[in-house]
Amino acid sequence: MNQKPVIVLVNPQMGENIGAAARAMLNCGIDELRIVNPRDGWPNEKANIMSSGAFDLMPPVKVYNTTTEALADCHYTYATTARIRDMVKPVFTAKEAATDCRTREAQGQRCAYLFGAERAGLDNEDVALSHAIITIPVNPD
Repeated sequence: MNQKPVIVLVNPQMGENIGAAARAMLNCGIDELRIVNPRDGWPNEKANIMSSGAFDLMPPVKVYNTTTEALADCHYTYATTARIRDMVKPVFTAKEAATDCRTREAQGQRCAYLFGAERAGLDNEDVALSHAIITIPVNPD
């Protein structure tokens, strides 16, 4: 059974970013979005507008109170971060993570990608729930 990855937005602050994420997901053939503790609530009109109709083509967005609840049915989780963490976890580039995820999905595993809030990213507690880290070199400024 070949699964598709799940995208989990943890503590998103702006509806517009949720909508933009949904639009990008659908463009890439990913349609399961989970949100943990959205600051501006859900459903969100600004998210709907920014999604350009993506939400109409996706299953309903699931909202959770905690990251642990959002990941309960996932076998392997990748946390995205630009910061160095004092954790012993495999570190992947985005391309390496996608390849690893496809292999896991072909084996029937459900993978999830965690993205943190716009201002500060993921908390260490959320990264600790993951199995691996994805890091993308970005401008430190």
